[in-house]
Amino acid sequence: MKISTAYISDTGGREKNDDTVRMMPQSDGICVFVGDGLGGYDGGRIASSTAADVIEECRKSKSFLNDSNMQEAVSLADQAVWQQQKQRNGRMKTTLVVLSVEDDLAKWMHVGDSRLYHFTDGKLRRQTMDHSVSQVAVLMGEITQNEIRFHEDRNRVLRALGSENAKPDISSTIKLSGQRDAFLLCTDGFWEYVYENEMEQSLDRAENPGQWLDEMLKLLRTRVPEDNDNFSAAIVFAERES
Repeated sequence: MKISTAYISDTGGREKNDDTVRMMPQSDGICVFVGDGLGGYDGGRIASSTAADVIEECRKSKSFLNDSNMQEAVSLADQAVWQQQKQRNGRMKTTLVVLSVEDDLAKWMHVGDSRLYHFTDGKLRRQTMDHSVSQVAVLMGEITQNEIRFHEDRNRVLRALGSENAKPDISSTIKLSGQRDAFLLCTDGFWEYVYENEMEQSLDRAENPGQWLDEMLKLLRTRVPEDNDNFSAAIVFAERES
């Protein structure tokens, strides 16, 4: 597999960036972390970067194609953020979404409302389900999936690292079967302003991850308010070599 990537992490309309993006190339592929930190006075930034550090160390020694290895990594990251809370007397927490591509296999996990989208040959095949009050409203039939973007409780996250018992949703292991499998990992400050059909359309026009990211950023920047949240996105293309 040929792996190519692109990413952005932007303060948006805020003074500080609490998001963390970590691209971690491996001998057999790549591991990617995206997290959205919660908590004032640098707490969010510390939480998301602390979780990224732990995930990176875990992936160096263990495959993430194993559910228990992923669960262990999240538990260690959760504990590390919790320790930071106690040391700094704060309430810092973080979401996370992690992708591991190993040879022609992929697996991912998430906690909170940072998302992963998986596209095969230009078509959206899978996306994560938020751990949020508004996602519950979708499951109860009160709103549609798209209406999460405008829901009054959209920012109320039900799971985050730093709670001592963060439980990730872990995907099955996916065999990459297309000519090009594309992954988008992003925080809510990104996906809120770029619709899924627009992700597909811009992907169809993109020759590489950077072009795809640029196309989506053009859409985002025409829609965000002046005080918009931090936004982060990481892209991975896994393409079969001829």
